[in-house]
Amino acid sequence: MNVQVSARTAPALWVEEKSLDLDNLKIQIGEKPIPAPGPGQVLVEIVAAGVNPSDVKASLGHMPHAIWPRTPGRDFGGIVREGPTHLIGTEVWGGGGELGITQDGSHAKFMVLPQAAMRAKPENFSFEEAGAIGVPFITAFEGLREAGGVQPWDRVLVCGANGKVGQAAIQLATLAGAQVFGVEYKPMDYLGHANSPIEMFDSSSQDVAALVREKTGGQGVDIVFNTVGSPYFALANAAMAKGARQIFISTFDRAVDFDIFNFFRGRHQYIGVDTLALDSVYGAKIFDKLKPKFETGQLKPFPVNPETVYPLSDAAKAYASVLRSTPDRVILKP
Repeated sequence: MNVQVSARTAPALWVEEKSLDLDNLKIQIGEKPIPAPGPGQVLVEIVAAGVNPSDVKASLGHMPHAIWPRTPGRDFGGIVREGPTHLIGTEVWGGGGELGITQDGSHAKFMVLPQAAMRAKPENFSFEEAGAIGVPFITAFEGLREAGGVQPWDRVLVCGANGKVGQAAIQLATLAGAQVFGVEYKPMDYLGHANSPIEMFDSSSQDVAALVREKTGGQGVDIVFNTVGSPYFALANAAMAKGARQIFISTFDRAVDFDIFNFFRGRHQYIGVDTLALDSVYGAKIFDKLKPKFETGQLKPFPVNPETVYPLSDAAKAYASVLRSTPDRVILKP
């Protein structure tokens, strides 16, 4: 192994116990020993790392299987500093469900990762763009894959269209040629990139299911990507065509009213996606599929707003902004 790092410690975040709320996040910041990679591992210097809702929820104690203490962070863009000679200096990107949950994650200057998870980032990406892709695109890709994929003749409804997973799902669905609708909880335009026009609906003032059926000749949609869960459950069910699939990745309420009759008569399928179960090696395989499309511009990275790029010293502010619905991707730069 070629050792490229001489310092013994480096800046890192860590959490030792759950926080009471967003105003009282118990995130510690300081110098931590640089982890030593073991067999089959590399040491990555983190240049930029996205902050996801799951990172914040883990700090609030909402992830019961999370190990304490730990450094949070599931996504990364960085440079391999220790490991096999052919990997040293490689500019990499990635994300994984184990990172920041059952092992130390990316919200630090250095992180240990499996060699098998190493993938060179797109050359046309900055580190900030690369570090922001992870969880949103992994979740969107895996949800659509488990739903059987998107076909050009499909009609897709994305609930929570302006969330980062919603935007990633819309990019992937429109790239496949599908007709895509978006819904949000108040009137707003679609804020992300798409490969075809997106018609947006407002669930606070419109009968979204009726409008969707009107726009689809009375049929409804073939896929619902429900990024929010219970608030859109009834609406989504009413908008589903015969044989439609609904994808869930999150929820507010665990219990919802469920019409079994309409479920089996509609030949519907419900698909749950938990990306915490997808490790960084699995995420790397998804990135293999996505990278060529990012390099050709068919898929676009999230825009980087300098105002939502934070140093580690402002981690508490960065974390709180994620659950307070900032429209921008939040990034930490160790």
